[in-house]
Amino acid sequence: RRSTSKRRLFKMGAFLDKPKMDKHTECGLGNGLRYALSSMQGWRVEMEDAHCAVVGLPCGLDRWSFFAVFDGHAGARVSAHCAQNLLDSIIQTEEFAQTVSGGEETAEQVSTGIRNGFLCLDDQMRAIPEVASGEDKSGSTAVCALVSPSHLYFANCGDSRAVLCRAGAPAFSTRDHKPINPGEKERIQRAGGSVMIQRVNGSLAVSRALGDFEYKQVAGRGPCEQLVSPEPEVTVRPRELATDEFMVLACDGIWDVLSNEELCQFVRHQLLLTDSLEAVCSAVIDICLYRGSKDNMSIVLVLFPGAPTVSEEALKHDQEVNVLIEKRITELLVDCPEIGMNIIIQVLAEEELPGLPPGGGILAKRSFIEEVYSKLKPSSPSSD
Repeated sequence: RRSTSKRRLFKMGAFLDKPKMDKHTECGLGNGLRYALSSMQGWRVEMEDAHCAVVGLPCGLDRWSFFAVFDGHAGARVSAHCAQNLLDSIIQTEEFAQTVSGGEETAEQVSTGIRNGFLCLDDQMRAIPEVASGEDKSGSTAVCALVSPSHLYFANCGDSRAVLCRAGAPAFSTRDHKPINPGEKERIQRAGGSVMIQRVNGSLAVSRALGDFEYKQVAGRGPCEQLVSPEPEVTVRPRELATDEFMVLACDGIWDVLSNEELCQFVRHQLLLTDSLEAVCSAVIDICLYRGSKDNMSIVLVLFPGAPTVSEEALKHDQEVNVLIEKRITELLVDCPEIGMNIIIQVLAEEELPGLPPGGGILAKRSFIEEVYSKLKPSSPSSD
C-alpha cells in the first residue's frame, strides 16, 4: 500500500521542463450576467482541470445559470465526467423537480437537491468501466455556483474555491476541505485512516472529492463517512443587486498564490481598464504563473449588473504607470547594459513603484516590461 501511495503522489506531482502556456478561453452572457473563463496547463505533465458554464438551464429553469470548476488528480477522467454530468445530476433530483413543478424556489429544497446531485453522480461514476476495473483511480474537486433570479447557491467539495465580491470586497468564500481541518481529520480517523504530511494516508491532499474510490471502501460506513467524502458544503446567499459585483470560481492553482482579497482587488482594477472578461481571466492566470504556481490553473469570472466598468481616469492612471516603468527600465539599462529582464523585475519590485495594480503588483506589468525590454534590447532574450 505504501509504495502505491508514493507512486500516486509522484504521478500527481509530475512537472514539465517548461510550462505549457497556451490558454483555453470562453465567454458568454445572459440572464443579466456576463462570464468568461480561462485555463492553462502550466507546469503539470497533464491538464486535469475541467469546467462548465451554462446560462439558462433546461427543465423550466431558463432564468437560472450554472458555473463550475473541477480540479482533477491522478488523471482527467473523473473531472471531465463531472464537468459533463454534474449539472444534469443536480437538476434531475426530486428536490429540483419539485422546484420546477411548484414554481416556487425554497433555499432548503435547492440546497438538498445540490447535495443529492453530488452524491448521485459520485455513486454513478463507480459504474464507469475503467473505474470499476480499478484501472482509473482519478478523482476531482468540484466548486459550483447556481445563480437564480433571487439567490446564489455555492457548493464546494475539495479545495477549489468560490469567492463573491460585493461592494468592493470579498463578502463570502467557500471553505477548503483539507485533511488537517479538525472535522475532516476526525472523519478520516473514524474511517480507519490517518493524516500524514497533511494528506489522507500520506497521499491525497484533499479530504472531500468526487471519484477517488480507493478511499471509499470502508465497509459499514455511508458515502459521507469514508476517508474521502463526496459531500459538498452548500451555502446560500440572497442576491443584492445594488452591491453584488462579481464572483470567481477557481482551482487551487490560483488560490495557492493569490488570496481572496488580492484576487478581488486585481479583478476590480482590471475591470476598470477593459471590458474584455477573457482578458481579465487571462491576466489572472499570468499573475499566478509569474508568482510561481506549478499547478494547472482554471478560473471562471461571472459579472453581475453592479460590477465596475471601464474608467477613463483609471486608463489614464495606468498609462502614467507604464510611462514610469519604461523610464526606469531605460535608466537601468543605461547604468548596466547587460542587465537581464528578470533582474529588472526584481529591482522594480524592491523599489515599490507607486500606482501598481492592487493585488498584482509589479508582476501584473510583466508583459509590458517584456515588451519594453525587447524594444530597448531587441537582440536579447526576454528572460535571464
